[in-house]
Amino acid sequence: MKIVFMGTPEFAVPVLQGLIDSYDVIGVVSQPDKKVGRKQVLEETPIKKLANQYHIPVFQPIKIRTDYQDILALHPDVIITCAYGQIIPKEILDFPKFGCINVHASLLPKLRGGAPIHRALMEGYSKTGITIMYMDEKMDNGDIISKRETEILDTDNLESLQNRLSIMGKELLLETLPSVFSQTNSREKQDEAEITFAYNVKREEEKIDFSKTAREIFNLIRGLSPSPSANSILFGEEMKVLDSKISEKKYGNSVCGEIVEITKEGMVVACGDTSVILTRIKPFGKKEMPAVSYVNGVGKEKLIGRVFENAEISGNCSEHS
Repeated sequence: MKIVFMGTPEFAVPVLQGLIDSYDVIGVVSQPDKKVGRKQVLEETPIKKLANQYHIPVFQPIKIRTDYQDILALHPDVIITCAYGQIIPKEILDFPKFGCINVHASLLPKLRGGAPIHRALMEGYSKTGITIMYMDEKMDNGDIISKRETEILDTDNLESLQNRLSIMGKELLLETLPSVFSQTNSREKQDEAEITFAYNVKREEEKIDFSKTAREIFNLIRGLSPSPSANSILFGEEMKVLDSKISEKKYGNSVCGEIVEITKEGMVVACGDTSVILTRIKPFGKKEMPAVSYVNGVGKEKLIGRVFENAEISGNCSEHS
């Protein structure tokens, strides 16, 4: 079978590697390369880097809706996508004999969209998974071919869950493809009553609102860790928070967002119900570090009673419990 693969980020790399090891991947489509870092160095996408290792032709259309003829010229038997990043036009969807198949990182119809792993963590889902599906013109709307689920643990963050789902996606796809090619696979319509969406995370959503519950703050922090990272403002500068713990201890006379205690685990901050312990941080202009290292450098006396400056709610925290 001649396969064209479409994907962009690191998440899709194991999926492409699995296809290269098992099938004839004749072309790869990825988003255009981007400039990164202070020096704005043009960097290839992770999928492009892998394809180049195997001398597989790579196409990077700016707008695939109008620039797709080179892809069709390869005459693929099937097109497989995983975290590509653009809406695929009907001209491509209708072309391959065995259709266009997507590897999506949620249990559809839950969490359709570009940030299903972020949102599963941020919204406190207890489980998520991988769905292999046929593609149609609507976003993540096609018939489901197969699914596999995994429990979301409190020890998970964005990185660990992405890594686990990436391997699951590769394994489930390779198990599913033989039935697709023999046309013996099942097809299940998605239940429209169960649809939820996982839109890309906006910059303003990365701000920590300490008037929320400790669980909500904990979920936000791990859902964005290690990158782009949840953040707040301390001493007039942005501080990224990469890890935290939920505390059951209440500080009823404290302001939401106030650093109320320093422990061996980190900085304890009052929030909407109890408190949250910030355990790993990245101060502005510095490397990430354990919060206790930051405390040792700044001094407890300068931190106790300090309020994170973008805290939306002032007054007694117990009022918001």
